[in-house]
Amino acid sequence: MKTFGLIVPAVMGTRFEHKVGELLTGNAEPAQIIRPLLEAWHAVRLRAAELGRKLLADARRSEACQLLMTIPGVGVVTATSFITAIEDPTNFKHSRSVGAWVGLTTRRYQSGEIDYDGHISRRGDSHLRGLLYEAATVLLTRSRSECDLCKWGLQLRERLGFKRAAVAVARKLAVIMHAMLSTGEPFRGAHVTD
Repeated sequence: MKTFGLIVPAVMGTRFEHKVGELLTGNAEPAQIIRPLLEAWHAVRLRAAELGRKLLADARRSEACQLLMTIPGVGVVTATSFITAIEDPTNFKHSRSVGAWVGLTTRRYQSGEIDYDGHISRRGDSHLRGLLYEAATVLLTRSRSECDLCKWGLQLRERLGFKRAAVAVARKLAVIMHAMLSTGEPFRGAHVTD
């Protein structure tokens, strides 16, 4: 629309649609191009909302999702994605293997006399890793829960910085979530060790 000299203000949702419609009134040439795009955008928004409602309904029916959502910071999308990625908890012999599988363990470089721990390995499902990081961020910044995991993460944050603490909490979340799926026990803010 900038090509035609029409500047859309920074608004979202239906207000965006209305503002674009107002700008297109009296401008026949850009309207021929923009109106079909606006209709497609509207259809995508309706479909995304419908899929969101279906995902929420499916998560409410799933015992595993309900179990994982007892963790502060873990919502429908994170719980569903974790269950979908893991598939069967018996695929992993130890819960701590899940952190490595998702790519949240440190990468090590060794050659001759050189030996250092680098950044995280970033192996595995990047979408799940991002969701776990986001859940850890919520746990560290917005959660009012007094769980041991929150306290441990906040102590790490003071010592190592926010990003490293969030990665460590995300890895710990993956381990805890796998253990919860294996045992069927809800989150109780279990004791966390370094």
